[in-house]
Amino acid sequence: MAGGFKQFLLRGNVVDLAVGVIIGASFGSVVTAFTKDLLTPLIAAVAGKPDFSAIQFEINGSKFMVGDFINAVVSFVIVAAVVYYLVVLPVNALVSRARKEPPADPTTKKCPECLSEIPIQAKRCAFCAVQLAA
Repeated sequence: MAGGFKQFLLRGNVVDLAVGVIIGASFGSVVTAFTKDLLTPLIAAVAGKPDFSAIQFEINGSKFMVGDFINAVVSFVIVAAVVYYLVVLPVNALVSRARKEPPADPTTKKCPECLSEIPIQAKRCAFCAVQLAA
């Protein structure tokens, strides 16, 4: 039983997935820090607010942290854009190159006399009645 579990854990897909999750979480925290510490303070400086993430309002004693929500949305958009442009598009391009099908065999040919399209197996042109070479 322990041998099967060890084999499962050491399979390539499980290890690759674990590495991807760890790298993704680290990248997400970097983007969150970038958004919170650099991007939104820059937006706040332009807007004239001292701390963009502190924008909030209160209704009946409940605080609505609008600035934190905007930080989270901006972080999500950045992560989604990076994943799309650096992972999804290149992988789709590679898959489409690998799946290119060879061109289909022709089913018609041109009549040498009238240049009309006729079936490949035809022995006589249906349009000009010329005898075709075999």
